[in-house]
Amino acid sequence: MSKSWRPATQLVHGGTTRSQHGETAEAIFLTQGFVYDTSAAAEARFKGETDGFIYARYASPTNDMFEKRMCLLEGAEDARATASGMAAVTAAILCQLKAGDHIVAARALFGSCRWVVETLAPKYGIECTLVDGRDLANWEKAIQKNTKLFFLESPTNPTLEVIDIAGVAKLANQIGAKVVVDNVFATPLFQKPLELGAHIVVYSATKHIDGQGRCLGGVVLSDREWIAEHLQDYFRHTGPAMSPFNAWTLLKGIETLPLRVKQQTENASRVADFLADQKQVARVIYPGRKDHPQADIIAKQMSGGSTLVCFELKGGKDAAFALQDALDVVKISNNLGDAKSLITHPATTTHKNLTDEARAELGISAGTVRFSAGIEDSEDLLEDFARALAKVGA
Repeated sequence: MSKSWRPATQLVHGGTTRSQHGETAEAIFLTQGFVYDTSAAAEARFKGETDGFIYARYASPTNDMFEKRMCLLEGAEDARATASGMAAVTAAILCQLKAGDHIVAARALFGSCRWVVETLAPKYGIECTLVDGRDLANWEKAIQKNTKLFFLESPTNPTLEVIDIAGVAKLANQIGAKVVVDNVFATPLFQKPLELGAHIVVYSATKHIDGQGRCLGGVVLSDREWIAEHLQDYFRHTGPAMSPFNAWTLLKGIETLPLRVKQQTENASRVADFLADQKQVARVIYPGRKDHPQADIIAKQMSGGSTLVCFELKGGKDAAFALQDALDVVKISNNLGDAKSLITHPATTTHKNLTDEARAELGISAGTVRFSAGIEDSEDLLEDFARALAKVGA
C-alpha cells in the first residue's frame, strides 16, 4: 500500500512499525543490544538465518523506520542512517574504493566534502581529480583507466551551480563507475538523482529533513545489492550509526517536509527577486530564476527551485558583514534548511579553508552571501532585507 501513496502521505505513515502497545507516534528504542530466547536463536540471528536486530551499531527499530521512510521518498531499495551528513558522504565514498582507484569530483563542493576527496582519500592511495562540473566534457576528459567513482553536489554549496546528473551518469556507466550525488540542497522533493541515473544518493538529514535545528543525521541510499556488497560491512565495523533518538527526531521532522519546503521555496524566490533589483547587489543566483546559468538543466532535472539564495554584494566583505549584522529576522548561522531564515558568509565560514584561488574558481568572492529561507512571513523577510541593505549603502 505504501508504494502507491503520494509523498506527503509517505512522509507521515511510511515505514512505521508499532510495538505491542500500538503507539500513535513512532517509539524510540533506546537500547544498545537485544536479547534472544535461546542460544540457538542468537546463533541463527548472527548467521542471518532469521530476521531481527543484533546490536544498535548495526541497526535498531527506530533507525529502521527512518531508513524505510527515506527509501519510499527517494525511490531507493535500501538505506543506512548515519550520525551526520559528513558520515554519510565519507561512508558512501570510502566503502567502495581501495588504493589505486580514482575519483572524479566536481570542484564546487561543501568544504568538508572537498576535504574528503582532495585530502583524506589520497592518504589511502585513492587518487582524485577535481573538475568544473558544469561542462560534461570536463568529466569525460578527467576519466582514467582506474576511475571508479564520480562525486558531485547539485545544486552546489554555496553558489548553486547545477550539474547534469543524467549526463554524468551516462559517462560513468560507460566505464563501470558509480555516481554519488549529494542531494541536500535540492531535497528529495525537488530532485530524484536515482531516477536520473545516479547510483548512490547522500543527505545531511541535519538540514531540511530535520528542518528545525535540533539534531545531526545523515543517510546513504542505493539499491540492495550495492548496500550489501559495499556499505553494510563498512557501516557495521566502522560505526557511523545514527542515534535512535536522532532517528525519532528526524521522523517527526520529515512529516512536515513538504509543507516547510514549499513555504521556504516561495520565500527564497521572493527574496531572490527582491535582491536582484537592489543597487547594492552585484548578482543573484537562484535556481528558480530564468537568468540562472544552467536554467535548461534545471528544467530537465528539478521539479522546484530552491530554499537557498546566493548573492554577491558590491562592497565585498565589509558590505556582507554590515548586511548580516543589520538583519533582525534573519539570523547568522552556517546551517541551512531550518524553519528559521539563516544567512552566512562562505568565505569566512563554510569555505574558509580553501585558498583564495580555489574560492575564486568557485565564484565565491569576499562579497558572496548564502541565504537559507525559513518559513516566516515573506513580507517580514523582505522588510528585514530592505532595512539591512539601507545600512550597507550604495
